[in-house]
Amino acid sequence: MKPKRTILCVDDNEQSLSIRKVMLETRGYRVLAYSDAQQAIERFAQGGVDLVLTDLIMPGIDGSKLIENVKFISPETPAILLSGKVKIYEHETGADVFLAKGMYAPADLLERIRLLLVRKRGPKRAIARAQAQAPPPPIAHRTASA
Repeated sequence: MKPKRTILCVDDNEQSLSIRKVMLETRGYRVLAYSDAQQAIERFAQGGVDLVLTDLIMPGIDGSKLIENVKFISPETPAILLSGKVKIYEHETGADVFLAKGMYAPADLLERIRLLLVRKRGPKRAIARAQAQAPPPPIAHRTASA
């Protein structure tokens, strides 16, 4: 049995957070749900998170700053930013994917998560496999000239 992928889900709206948590858990993901971005960053720093899914507009640290912190700690961790404020996305957020609330179906979100997790896992395995199969680099021999 393959290990579950862990998603850090952050939203200050408890109802939205609960709905996403149930949706993801029923699809086989382990979900770490936080309504406070600072606590979510502290948990992320402990490791073991495969993907971050966050709301943009939150009190204190917003989703864009949360993703900035996540990418500083682990640049390869994929991040999805959700917002009802589409115009805000015109600014750089650092998210791998932006989805406007109410403009996507749950199946779209699940497919985006699946693709980001495959992409995260894929190149590392391919590189490790290539390195394992590659012959060791040649050793340069120096000859002493007298």
